[in-house]
Amino acid sequence: MGQRTPRAVGVVWGLLILNTLGSAGAKTIVPLPRSLIQLVTMGALVAAFALALVLNPRLRIRPGGCLLLLTLLLVPSVISSAHPEAGLGALFRCTRLALFVSTLWLLSRWWDGSSTFVRHHIRMYLAVLGSVAAGGLLSPGAALPDLYGGRLVGALWPLTPPQIGQYAAVIIGLTVLLLLGHRTDRGSAAAVIVPSAVLLALTHTRTATLGLFAGLALAIGSLVLTSAAARRFFVWTVLCAAVAAVGFGPALRAWFLRGQSQENFTSLTGRAKVWDALLAAPRTAVEQLFGAGLGDKSFGGLPIDNSWLAVYQEQGLTGIALVAALFVVLGGGALLRPPSLSRACAIFLISYCAIASYTEAGLGDASPYLLHLAVAASLLAAPAEAPALPPPADSGGRDGPHALNPNREVT
Repeated sequence: MGQRTPRAVGVVWGLLILNTLGSAGAKTIVPLPRSLIQLVTMGALVAAFALALVLNPRLRIRPGGCLLLLTLLLVPSVISSAHPEAGLGALFRCTRLALFVSTLWLLSRWWDGSSTFVRHHIRMYLAVLGSVAAGGLLSPGAALPDLYGGRLVGALWPLTPPQIGQYAAVIIGLTVLLLLGHRTDRGSAAAVIVPSAVLLALTHTRTATLGLFAGLALAIGSLVLTSAAARRFFVWTVLCAAVAAVGFGPALRAWFLRGQSQENFTSLTGRAKVWDALLAAPRTAVEQLFGAGLGDKSFGGLPIDNSWLAVYQEQGLTGIALVAALFVVLGGGALLRPPSLSRACAIFLISYCAIASYTEAGLGDASPYLLHLAVAASLLAAPAEAPALPPPADSGGRDGPHALNPNREVT
C-alpha cells in the first residue's frame, strides 16, 4: 500500500479552488471591493503553495505528461507577457500560473489513481454551491437579478451563472460515477446530486448541461461491459430522457433557448462576432507564435468565451499546440487503461473540459478547468509502489519465515 494522503492536502486543494473563483461577477448582498477579493484569492494561492511545501519538504513529485505540458505552457506565457506592451498585469498572471503549476507538482506526490482528489473536488465545490444556495435564500432578488435574465448568480461571492453551472455539473457527474462504483451510498449521493441539479437548472447554463450529459454518457459507456450497475443506469437514463423529450419537450426547449431570438442563439449569444474580430485582427509573427501575453480573456473589451481562441490570443499557436497535446496525453492515457471507476471519472472530466472549451475560456491559465484536468491526471496515475520490506536477519543459513524463530518445529 502507498502512504496515506495527509488531510491537509484537502486544505491545499480547497485553497486552489478558492484562488480560481475569480473576482468578477454579479453584485453581492454585501458589496465586496474587487481589490479585497483579489487579495483573498491570491493569498489563497500563496497559502496553498506554502502548505504544500510544508507537506512535501523533500520535493517528492510524480512526473507525468499533464504537469510537464502545463510547465511548458509557461514558456510562451512568459515570452509574450515580457513584452512591454503586455503590461505588468501579464507578468503578474504569469507568476500566478507558475505558482499554481508548482503547487500541483508538489501535490503530485499523492496522485495514485485513487478517488482521493475526486472527493476533495466534490467537497470543496459543494461548499461553494452551499454559499450560492445561502445567498439565494437570504436575498432571492440579488441571486436572480434581471441583469442576468433571472439566472442564478452568487449573492455572497461574485459568481456568474456559467461558473455555478460548471461546478454543479462536475460534482453531479463525479457523484453519479462514485455511486455506480459503490464508493458512496444513495443517501450521500442524493444529498449532493439533488440540490446541485436544482442550482444547475436555475443557472440555465447550456454548456454545463450538455457537458454533464455527454461526459456521463462517455464515462458510463466505458463501464457498461464490466458493471451491471452502469448498464442499469444507462438503460433507465435513456428511458427517462425519451419520456422527458416527449412529455416536456416545449418546456425543455424554452429552458434551452432562455428567451433568446433565433439570430442571437445561432451566434452563440454574440460570441461568434467576437471570435471573427479576434481572428481578423492583424498580428506580428511573434504574436501569432507566442500570443500577446496573459490577460483577462477578453478582446476589444468583450469576453472571448472560447478556450482555444483565448489561448491563441494570449499564448499563440505554441499555446494551442501544448493545450491540444494535454488533451491527447490525458485522453490517450484514459483509453489505454482497463475499465475502472478511476478511468470513468477521468473520462468524464476530460470530455467535460473538451466540450466546455468551445464556449468557456480557461485552459491556458490558472482556472477550474486546469483543476478538473489535474484530478483526471491523478486518477490516471499508477498506484504508488509499497516500500520494500527489509530482508530477514541471518539465522544460521535458514531462509523463509521460520528463520525468525529457529526453535519452532517445521511439520
